[in-house]
Amino acid sequence: PRAQGLYDPAFEHDACGVGFIARLDGRVSHEPVAQGITILQNLLHRGASGGDPATGDGAGILTQIPDALFRRLAAARLTGALPPPGRYGVGMFFLPPEADGRDACRRLVAGILADEGLPLLGWREVPVDAQVLGAQARASRPAILQAFVDGNGLDRDALDRRLYVARKRMERDARARLGEATRFYVASLSCRTIVYKGMLMGGQVAGFFPDLREPDYTTALAVVHQRYSTNTFPSWERAQPFRYLAHNGEINTLRGNVRQMEAREGALGGGLLGGDAVKLPPVIEPGGSDSAALDNVLELLHCAGRTLPHAMMMLMPQAWGERYPMGPDLRGFFEYHAGLMEPWDGPAAVVFSDGERVGALLDRNGLRPARYAVTHDGLVVLASESGVLDLAPASIAERGALRPGQMLVADLASHRLLGNAEIKSLVARRQPYRRWVEEHRIAVQGLFGAVQAVTPDTATLLQRRRLFGYTREDLQDILAPMAGRGHEAVGSMGHDAPLAVCSEQPQLLYAYFKQMFAQVTNPPMDPIREELVMSLMTFIGNPSDILDERP
Repeated sequence: PRAQGLYDPAFEHDACGVGFIARLDGRVSHEPVAQGITILQNLLHRGASGGDPATGDGAGILTQIPDALFRRLAAARLTGALPPPGRYGVGMFFLPPEADGRDACRRLVAGILADEGLPLLGWREVPVDAQVLGAQARASRPAILQAFVDGNGLDRDALDRRLYVARKRMERDARARLGEATRFYVASLSCRTIVYKGMLMGGQVAGFFPDLREPDYTTALAVVHQRYSTNTFPSWERAQPFRYLAHNGEINTLRGNVRQMEAREGALGGGLLGGDAVKLPPVIEPGGSDSAALDNVLELLHCAGRTLPHAMMMLMPQAWGERYPMGPDLRGFFEYHAGLMEPWDGPAAVVFSDGERVGALLDRNGLRPARYAVTHDGLVVLASESGVLDLAPASIAERGALRPGQMLVADLASHRLLGNAEIKSLVARRQPYRRWVEEHRIAVQGLFGAVQAVTPDTATLLQRRRLFGYTREDLQDILAPMAGRGHEAVGSMGHDAPLAVCSEQPQLLYAYFKQMFAQVTNPPMDPIREELVMSLMTFIGNPSDILDERP
């Protein structure tokens, strides 16, 4: 739903089950699809449904494009021959169920693709079995169509960038020309990956999408997600995976992150996107969830030229405080990027994939689970918990769990599983980040002299207490214990004082501000006792284009 009254979709978060499966040899088959569906079914208890038990909060699967399936099923519907794998793109569109709105959206898509030099080969109506849906999901079901796009000779990287620019134009023009009420959502548009998702339970995904049961639906990897909406409204669009990631957790810094991205949109212009960057705003789609916003920014950084591990290390850095043990090159990397990009902080286990690599990252506080197993024949399974896939104990070569801030990547192009240390070493040495920081950093401490001692003024003390709104409770229950014992006063029973904005008496400035996020599973805001994972360090200066790497 849209923002109304006290409700705003920008406040939404969720907690879910997430996982991936990949074959390191890169061999495609139907087995990873079937195994991904099995993982989804075994993560069913991490999802949720509403009053209608057959309507899930959302579930889905991301795979490589099943070329053999599309050549068999879609060829007859296309205006031309399907180009070789990697030279054409496939889009998964959620469109209005009524014919007039659907046709208007299709004309919009065709026009923008033609304007970007990408001929539209044709449309395919995705077969679905609506009988498996609950009443609420069936009532809100969109028309689901696939668009096939000729890459016009572009290589994979260039084609994905062009498709990204085209999709951003579609989203903006759909809002401007067709109106906010017109349903238009692009679940995926890529030459590498495709997303099947919806307002489903994990066990309904394969039943609702018959494509997933076809033997020639082949892939070497699959990313799956089962959604649990803690304080959100489920919808078809908010189901995951998104275009590059699936996320279990919540982003506590979301409002600041979104505002920062909006502020820097006018300065975008570097990286591989070049002049096309002016076509992208808004980078973050309005009305999406926190996970969707994170996916939008990850997609921007990746399409501009950074690898997915590099982009994820920018967005969700590990702890790198003064006392945290790490090498100088890695510390230089994090300090350099801290001046470019604010962290997207909060409890999170994130799985990400571009169709050639698939990986996972845990937040720096380690507040979400991510456990993995690797078999002797090169099968990698990672999920929110162990046991999501039956593996013979004798077949397992390695098993473990991601620790706070750690990352794991299965690279299907090089047929290797990269561990945390190797990934970060490769990324940190891609540019001389440490030297750039050392040569251009100016520490504020050296710009000011010593602070003069303060002499207490007891004559006007009572007058100043009244002026700044101090109460007897502040003095006796808060300040006195802090002065006497050297730590914050401990209390309970919540805060039942009236809102400061409604008071007729003078209030302290900080009484007007409240924390916006749930504190049950979140770390304390304590840069003293939590120095390893929290810092008050701030950068002052003119930030450069986040898409361009330079000193």
